[in-house]
Amino acid sequence: MSSILTNTGAMVALQSLKAINADLARTQSLISTGKSVGSAKDNAAIWAISKVMEADVQGFKGIADSLSLGESTVAVARKAAETVTDLLKQMKEKIVAAQEENVDREKIQTDIRALSDQIGSVVGAAQFNGLNLLSNHDVDPESGSVSVLASLDRGVGGVTASSITVTKADLTTQAADFTGGTYAAGTGTSIATLNATHSVNLAIVRTSALGGEVYSLGMTGTDADSSTFTPADYTTAATTAGAKEIFYVTRAGDTAADIARGLADAYAAHAADNGLDTNVLNVTANGNGLVATSGVTDGNDTIAVRVDRVTAPTSVTIGGGLEALAKVDVTTDKGAAAALSSIEFMIQTAVNSAASFGSVEGRIATQSDFVSSLIDSLKSGIGTLVDANMEEASARLQALQVQQQLGVQSLSIANQAPQSILSLFR
Repeated sequence: MSSILTNTGAMVALQSLKAINADLARTQSLISTGKSVGSAKDNAAIWAISKVMEADVQGFKGIADSLSLGESTVAVARKAAETVTDLLKQMKEKIVAAQEENVDREKIQTDIRALSDQIGSVVGAAQFNGLNLLSNHDVDPESGSVSVLASLDRGVGGVTASSITVTKADLTTQAADFTGGTYAAGTGTSIATLNATHSVNLAIVRTSALGGEVYSLGMTGTDADSSTFTPADYTTAATTAGAKEIFYVTRAGDTAADIARGLADAYAAHAADNGLDTNVLNVTANGNGLVATSGVTDGNDTIAVRVDRVTAPTSVTIGGGLEALAKVDVTTDKGAAAALSSIEFMIQTAVNSAASFGSVEGRIATQSDFVSSLIDSLKSGIGTLVDANMEEASARLQALQVQQQLGVQSLSIANQAPQSILSLFR
């Protein structure tokens, strides 16, 4: 039946053309944006996943910047520590030369002073963006290290940030000091006596992570006739003033092992300055404590060694890692001998600092490379989810354009169908 009110063929052709036009519009949008999922309307689940991943990419770009800044900061400190090591090696050469009496020690001392001043200049200039990792005189334990943002870890509970901790070193020459306070003999530590045992261990108990605590090494020598050694030489007064002979002031973040090394170095300097025989008494660091040894004590000749503390000092100055540098004086036999002893400890301090920074710098560089690769992987994953297949889109565009032309033709034919009804009324 033909009808001039309802053209079924035209309606079918129109719906087909509308569907073709809609597909064509989507294909053209896909080609113009390059994305198969350009909005949440296209595919809500895939769109949501891609946006979370894009946010992670932006976050890791920020982490890459943080790692670059941290690597540069550590590199400056590492290079400065290596330079200080080289300067100390040159200084050792001068000190060794000064052991000979038939040399101009005054001129050697002048050279040593010049090297010392250069070390101070290097350490002072070893800063990046205002941060100097070679100076640490703070009391707050949090100031003893610097955190470099290294990663964002996404888990079930949300996103957490992880970082690489860079521990500060100290290659400054500031001399440690303190005034006032209460002397506490052997508080929190063991007191050991060297006699026929010849070797004793002294544990160190770290009471706080704060800097500015004063630890002292005390000793009492006994020898009835002073035949083996002179007791007074191996005795320190059990007072606050006596604690200044062999002491160490903690800096932020120091552990018991750091205190042990500090006291061992202080004893070595004290022995060298006072011409003490290390065969009579030697004190070395061993893990979280000290080892005191003697080659001469017996039942009649004893030396008591203890780790003391000075509590509540009025004021405290935290010393630098190279504070012994200011005391180097090779103009006398005694000073030259003491300098030879102290230079070894200072070289080791500089070497340890450079090695520590080198290790951290390598770790940061590795993390930086990983983050760069991770960013590329995330971008590739996002592309897999939302990027359009341009070859497929091109072929589909060609097909839809042909379908559109055929649809227009079909609609035109359908619209002409009612014209045949006129022939019935001629």
